[in-house]
Amino acid sequence: MAGPDIILSIDGIAAVYSHAIAALHGVTLDVRRGEIVALLGANGAGKSTTLKAVSNLLSAERGKQVNGSIRFDGHDVSAMSPSRLVRLGLVQVLEGRHCFRALSVEENLVTGGLGRGSKRAEIADDLARIYAIFPRLKEKRKIPAGLTSGGEQQMAAIGRALMARPRLLVLDEPSMGLAPLIVQDIFRRLKHLNRTEGLSILLAEQNSAVALRYADRAVVLETGATVLEGSAAELRSRDDIKAFYLGQTRTRAHAA
Repeated sequence: MAGPDIILSIDGIAAVYSHAIAALHGVTLDVRRGEIVALLGANGAGKSTTLKAVSNLLSAERGKQVNGSIRFDGHDVSAMSPSRLVRLGLVQVLEGRHCFRALSVEENLVTGGLGRGSKRAEIADDLARIYAIFPRLKEKRKIPAGLTSGGEQQMAAIGRALMARPRLLVLDEPSMGLAPLIVQDIFRRLKHLNRTEGLSILLAEQNSAVALRYADRAVVLETGATVLEGSAAELRSRDDIKAFYLGQTRTRAHAA
């Protein structure tokens, strides 16, 4: 059993797609309350599959967890619907900034509160909080999300997740396709939330440089299994680990 300081415990999980394609075969990691854990590895290492398993979303892509266990705050994730996990405080931002493009930025944010079951007054309070965290969203609140920049869409996706008042925020490739300055800005704001509010964060990220700068600990996956874990400072200082397991990550700079 995980200790009381552990909010998420993943123990030896295995997963397959289409009943045949092995994606994970031994992923183990813990996230302590109030820490940021980075899940690192090359393309195809199993990062996104692990995060989908954490939110019990594998079935949406013909996937299935076939071994091991995942517990969130003592709850067996496999026995919970994704919507129930959100109400319990486990909220994920999927890869690709999945905004409702025809809805305004503010309407996108409100959906996060509705998914949690927030009342009108709570939604108003949470909107004010999100606009304080991401002032650019307040400026663009009436604009359709599909007409905003990539960076603003990512902020809206994260803001929508924060509207659900998570205790564990799960992020899949938050830096993908964004300019370096936007990436740094988003990570600084997430770190601030972590420090000031004790928000626990698990993030999968190919940009190892930025992930290791802001995370407390890191776990490295290779071909669907955990191969290494340690403090972010330790991994950041070891060139052999960065070269062998993480590769030379180039910052993905596109329009933000």
